Amino acid sequence: MRSLTPAAQEERRRQVVGLRESGLTYEAIAQQVGLTFNGVSNICKRFREKGMAGLRTGPRGPAPGTGRFLSADQEAEIRQLICRDTPDAYGLPFALWSRAAVAAVIEQCCGVRLAVRPMGTYLARWGFTPQKPLRRAYEQDPDAVRHWLETEYPAIVAKARQQKGTIF
Repeated sequence: MRSLTPAAQEERRRQVVGLRESGLTYEAIAQQVGLTFNGVSNICKRFREKGMAGLRTGPRGPAPGTGRFLSADQEAEIRQLICRDTPDAYGLPFALWSRAAVAAVIEQCCGVRLAVRPMGTYLARWGFTPQKPLRRAYEQDPDAVRHWLETEYPAIVAKARQQKGTIF
């Protein structure tokens, strides 16, 4: 059943209910439809309890928001702390915010100890994503760099050759 689309699953469930209403046993239905005895039994039970609504495919997986260790108020408080200050302002041994720094401030403020791994999920949910730095600085002046490469750098290379030095 899991490999079928939700619409095909619902059709298979309706087929099971129709066969049961025609008088077949669970074993016979299971053989005919290609399900297990327990699967047929569960479908019939859902139909008895909820009618046709019980045959519909519902949302899968855990409900949104389950499995969180922080309340909405705590999450809002941590987001404000991250936006307002750097970790060292809270007495933490970090200069910038990292997953470890966020885990430490959560433990300090909320008393909840979380592993570093789920911090990425929390940070992404809050809109903080890792940023890749640019290959050059924002303050870099392209004209000054070009001038230095054309005039000053050749003199440095010549002096290094003269002294048999290596430029890094």
